[in-house]
Amino acid sequence: MRPGKAEFMTGKTASGQGVPAAYKVFTGRFPELEQAWDLCRNAEQGGLDDKTLRLLKLAIALAREAEGATHSAVRKARRAGVSREEMEQVVAVAASTIGFPAAVKALQWVTEIGD
Repeated sequence: MRPGKAEFMTGKTASGQGVPAAYKVFTGRFPELEQAWDLCRNAEQGGLDDKTLRLLKLAIALAREAEGATHSAVRKARRAGVSREEMEQVVAVAASTIGFPAAVKALQWVTEIGD
């Protein structure tokens, strides 16, 4: 059974944390992709501490101008102990690469997610 648009658009969990509903729908429909995704996440393990890894993932999401990925990166960074100020610094550092309009948009995305 294919998910409808309304099913995908309710992507927030009741607690605001955890796996978004859209992810559950997607991986339920394509379990092989979930397994492949898990392998990608395993490859992230290495010499970087979790805070640094989360800041790096945030920077990548910002550079791609990907709102959903930015929100996800912010939530995961907060759980890893990254402060709001540290995330805002990532936006400031990225500004000269992604451009001023994209940086303004990125700061909005970072601040939309509550502490």
